[in-house]
Amino acid sequence: MTIGDIAHAAGVSRSTASYALSGKRSISAEVRQRVADAARELGYTPNAGARALATAETMVLGLLAQFHEDEFAPAMLQYMLGVSDTARELGYDTLLVTEADGARALRRITDSRMVDGVVLLNVAQDDARLPLLRNAPQPGALVGLPGDPTGVDVFDLDFEAAGRAMVDHMHRLHHRELILVSQPEHVIERGGAYVWRLQDAVVQQARFRGIRLHAAFGFSRQPDVGRHLSALLDAHPAATGLLLNNEAAAAALPSVLHARGLQVSRDLSVIGRYSDEFARTFSLPFSSIDSAPDLLGALAVRQLVSRLVSPGARDEPHVLRLVPPELVDRGSTGAPPADPSTARAQGGTP
Repeated sequence: MTIGDIAHAAGVSRSTASYALSGKRSISAEVRQRVADAARELGYTPNAGARALATAETMVLGLLAQFHEDEFAPAMLQYMLGVSDTARELGYDTLLVTEADGARALRRITDSRMVDGVVLLNVAQDDARLPLLRNAPQPGALVGLPGDPTGVDVFDLDFEAAGRAMVDHMHRLHHRELILVSQPEHVIERGGAYVWRLQDAVVQQARFRGIRLHAAFGFSRQPDVGRHLSALLDAHPAATGLLLNNEAAAAALPSVLHARGLQVSRDLSVIGRYSDEFARTFSLPFSSIDSAPDLLGALAVRQLVSRLVSPGARDEPHVLRLVPPELVDRGSTGAPPADPSTARAQGGTP
């Protein structure tokens, strides 16, 4: 299939068909539609290399992400799907780069003009990729809030508000002692600010509400994550609520509760922080703050594409948007038991 076949089917010259598909010259709407219809009917896909030479556009977005051993991989996949699905909807392919040296990978794909724009995941507080992205010829968007968000568009969950919402929900139910399980400590050590943003907010709000809080860093893999959850419940028998900023802990909790004979809402109230899709995938019955990975990925891609296609958009002020938390109620919270330690010792029987 060639551009000549498209031109013949649309009843126009090769050059007109080429201009209609590339957008390099002004073509009437009627002719452009005729050419587009012919291309679609014939299943024509333009050669990416030729298109890049002709228009200086690749119609490809770079997605830089990493799968860290101390984070739960299925949770990261949710963010990647949010980016790639929206990119495809807007007519862009996605180049996924998972190289450990993110700065080198970013320099390679931007210097070589392999992509029209870049989306960064796994954003750290002091992310080594950001100085390069600010100076790159392509625009960039982040899913995750760095310490210095200038020069790029940034989208993230409002983790501080999420932490306060978790505590306030438990406070309204009259809980007075809670456990918070965060991501592994290594995540903080490499700059995972979302962990301490939520944790600090939970600590402050619990203090404000007069709630006793036990904060712990969790694990990312079995059997460690399950053992740790059991140890926490043993260490704090008076705690009546569990807050989870750790997807692996949320996925492991049902089996832990089953083994201990505990029932959510009746014996222990639970609130997690993960996406609705994640909850469905792992059949999690816990209420949660929606981490909104699909929304955040879509927002980042749409903002990035708007800078690519809108005249003058490259020079507009950059966007910093924190998505307000939404609590999805799955019935896993309720009033605390009168004597939680006794209920647990009896296998959850009041």
